[in-house]
Amino acid sequence: MLLLVNQGLATLAFVGVEVNLVLFSKRVLKQTNAEAANTFSKWMGTVNLFSLIGAFLSDSYLGRYMTCAIFQVVLTVGLVLLSLTTYFLLLKPHGCGKIGFPCNDHSSLDVAMFYLSIYLIALGNGSYEPALATFGSDQFDEEDDEEKRSKVSFYGYFYVATNLGSLFSETVLAYLQNSGKWVLGFWISTSCACVAYALFFCGNLRYRHFKPCGNPLSRFCQVIVAAMKKLNSEVPSSVDGLYEVHGRGSATNSSRKILHTQDFKFLDRAAIITSKDTTQAHPHNPWRLCTITQVEEVKCVLRLIPIWLCTIMYSVVFIQMTSLFLEQGAAMNTNIATFHFSPASMTIFDIISISTFIIFYDKLIVPCYIKLLKNRPKEPTELQRMGTGLVIAILAMVAAGLVELQRIRYAEKGDGELSSLSIFWQIPQYVLIGMSEAFMYVGQFEFFSGQIPDGLKSLGIGLCMSSTAIGSYLCSILLTVTMKITTRGGRPGWIPPNLNDGHMYRFFFLLAGLTAVDLVLYVFCAKRYKCILLEQRGEAKEMEDGRV
Repeated sequence: MLLLVNQGLATLAFVGVEVNLVLFSKRVLKQTNAEAANTFSKWMGTVNLFSLIGAFLSDSYLGRYMTCAIFQVVLTVGLVLLSLTTYFLLLKPHGCGKIGFPCNDHSSLDVAMFYLSIYLIALGNGSYEPALATFGSDQFDEEDDEEKRSKVSFYGYFYVATNLGSLFSETVLAYLQNSGKWVLGFWISTSCACVAYALFFCGNLRYRHFKPCGNPLSRFCQVIVAAMKKLNSEVPSSVDGLYEVHGRGSATNSSRKILHTQDFKFLDRAAIITSKDTTQAHPHNPWRLCTITQVEEVKCVLRLIPIWLCTIMYSVVFIQMTSLFLEQGAAMNTNIATFHFSPASMTIFDIISISTFIIFYDKLIVPCYIKLLKNRPKEPTELQRMGTGLVIAILAMVAAGLVELQRIRYAEKGDGELSSLSIFWQIPQYVLIGMSEAFMYVGQFEFFSGQIPDGLKSLGIGLCMSSTAIGSYLCSILLTVTMKITTRGGRPGWIPPNLNDGHMYRFFFLLAGLTAVDLVLYVFCAKRYKCILLEQRGEAKEMEDGRV
């Protein structure tokens, strides 16, 4: 519970910056629609790319606990710097940053301090989140039936905590910032990060810890090099002819070995025991002889890569919710009587949607699924859930494109970009994104953490999050290429400064088409995927006792 609350508060702090970064870039830094969307996409890509760094350090050297402790400090420092930079350097003249109140031009130093602060926030949040998710799952023993059920539920509740933390930021903080109170919003985020850090340390006496297993990159390279050195060796038909260490002598520091599989057989050469490997003149050299478990680690990662690549396009769709959806909403009627509804607050419908689906998944969705498929009374697998998420993501992009067509139809004539169409027409696309998240991202968390060796769990979560990073960069590339092509001949392009002059709906339909192609590739890869086979701890203990 401490870790879930910590995640909720830390997410609140991070999302307090994320939720209105596009509008901040437009109003304070005076960027265009396309420039602001690009700034956000690159930043979000970096946030998720840092997840690989955090996962690597967590699994290899620092351990999950120390990784969480160190990078939450980095997150807090970045928030403090952003708050000070905004107050002293960016909001000039006083009162700028509100709708219709542009700020002065900024010096290179001002802009550099801004980017330094937001990328410190990116480093802090991106690096600690995969370590925290894995550290939380470490508190459960998956070979105990009761704790295994709790562990499966943990990832769902971890994502719920993430979304509930976002809820405050995407309502209260989004409203404060949209009304020009940027500094207050950033200081609230900073305060929540400090409270989250204090709560993390409250559980020090009760946490379960796992030691880091060493640099996985060197182990992977050892397998490749050892296999290349034995290209002329014949792979034995039986696993008995391959090298493995039982008990505590494991090269990976893992409590469970990975059972041998038949695919990627060329890598098995790394575990072949030759005459040179058994002589005293040639003691065990990990660059020449690797264990079956070490070889299977590489196989696990190779199997995951096609699935990982197919999840990148989903991240391109997801990123629209906090970039182009906001720009679309800002050009719609946001008034409810005399109250001005912030476009960033529309994500509340995403949060409600995903939280509802996760909470009622076991009690409502799974029983309905089993009832519909009477001949196959099993819960949908992680791969099936991820595929469902892709299907719903396509529907979300189609819905966004149809809403944009309606928005242009009711657009005001003249130089303005506002439309009389209510912003609440966006609700279906936000709800559909939320539904797709419930299937895709929770399924990803469970799949990538479950299909990776024990000592590399953080790397599995980091790999999951890094697909969002690549998706953000891909989104930026798609935007840049689209604008370059569609602005030829002096045309305004699909996403111009005044959205009424453009065709943003075509970009949404383009994303729907690309996601449909990605879905076909995903189904092809998912059908051919082979799951990891782990040795049970009881079996490992029997083998160790036998050796003794």
